[in-house]
Amino acid sequence: MDPELVRHVATSTGLSGPVAARVVADVVAYFSETTEEYVRRRHRELQARERRNAEIWTVIASELAARPVRCGEVSERQLRRIVYG
Repeated sequence: MDPELVRHVATSTGLSGPVAARVVADVVAYFSETTEEYVRRRHRELQARERRNAEIWTVIASELAARPVRCGEVSERQLRRIVYG
């Protein structure tokens, strides 16, 4: 973990060093998911909310485009292949 980032988070938020380190670790873990893992997880979550695939692909594509580390544009076909093989 980058100590400078932890220091920045602690300073900018008023959190203690250990709490800031946990926040940074949580964020890093969240964004360490591969694109494939993210797509599969979100597909399961959205299906559990009874969303239809046509809507799911649009939601996932827009979420991927907004992530800080972008994977590039992903088509609906590519998303289906990630989920269904």
